[in-house]
Amino acid sequence: MKKSIYPFFSYLRYWFLQEDHYSLQSPFIYRIYTDLISNFLEKKAADLDLEEIRKFLLRDKEILKISDHGAGSKKLESQFRKTAKVTKYSTTGRKFSQLYQYFCSLTPAEKVLELGTCVGINTRYLSRVTAGTLYTFEGSEALYQKAQAFSIEENTQYILGDIRNSLPIILSKIEKVDFILIDATHNYTGTTTYFNQILPFLHQSSIVAIADIHWSKEMDLAWNEIKKHPKVRLSLDFYECGVLFFDEKITSGEYILKI
Repeated sequence: MKKSIYPFFSYLRYWFLQEDHYSLQSPFIYRIYTDLISNFLEKKAADLDLEEIRKFLLRDKEILKISDHGAGSKKLESQFRKTAKVTKYSTTGRKFSQLYQYFCSLTPAEKVLELGTCVGINTRYLSRVTAGTLYTFEGSEALYQKAQAFSIEENTQYILGDIRNSLPIILSKIEKVDFILIDATHNYTGTTTYFNQILPFLHQSSIVAIADIHWSKEMDLAWNEIKKHPKVRLSLDFYECGVLFFDEKITSGEYILKI
């Protein structure tokens, strides 16, 4: 199946299977889900300064030389790309930036990791709820520089280099991972490798978010394999991303949720 049409059929499957709060039986899932929806409503006027940065980047015509270390972009095939198009096609919208921020806030948020800085929008959302240090990894030097073109948060460390090499170095220096957003490489090998690298550093309160889980057949395969790992207690599928819990006290399950 062609890459360009795979997400369409994947979304149809998601649309038919998605649930909302009316059909959720688990009290824990019901609370998490309704709190998430309430969070969207309560934060309509929050982080508007970050949305101003997004608007600026969506108008930015600077040409960036992008180094892809993974599956690349379906819409932007050239190595040379306008900042505006990178922001439009390679960065999540506000709702999912808020979703990542929400799930990060459910953890101790002392050690937060983001794999795939891109232009730094999600980085800034995560930094707002990071109590300790946010480590954000980017493989492309042009994006690494662009993400730091605005004010840099004191709790954020930007790390340049092939994530396959830089991630183990940082993991060796920290004792745990509270929250991690995996939004890099976007293929089976890269995604499963990152998950296996962080696994020993996860604990009962850790939450893992994986972006673009239905972006391709490879990503679907990676997601389905990861969510069935014995240490994963609960998986939430929001189509654009998946969220994993590891607390043994949680009743195990897999949920496809409307967002």
